[in-house]
Amino acid sequence: MKVKIQSIHFDADVKLLQFVEEKVDKLGHFYNEIIGSEVFLKLDKNSNTENKVAEIKLHIPGNDLFVKKQCKTFEEATDTAVEALTRQLKKHKEKAKGL
Repeated sequence: MKVKIQSIHFDADVKLLQFVEEKVDKLGHFYNEIIGSEVFLKLDKNSNTENKVAEIKLHIPGNDLFVKKQCKTFEEATDTAVEALTRQLKKHKEKAKGL
């Protein structure tokens, strides 16, 4: 699966990019028809400590799945976003089997 990562308003270091790519790649274990994914890492401009935003869009046949999570670190935001996408993929798979 092709993972496209964009960091907005900052330059992401290599460790962060590798972490995000590994996490998103693991989604392929749950659903093998994933075409590709886009990850957007953003710094929110509010003064709150939870100002790191991770948005993940998964391209799958039929629909695109999208998750946006905001946490204290990009790693935490990515983890929670991937968990949410895992649930969405499982639901999507169950619906597809039911047809």
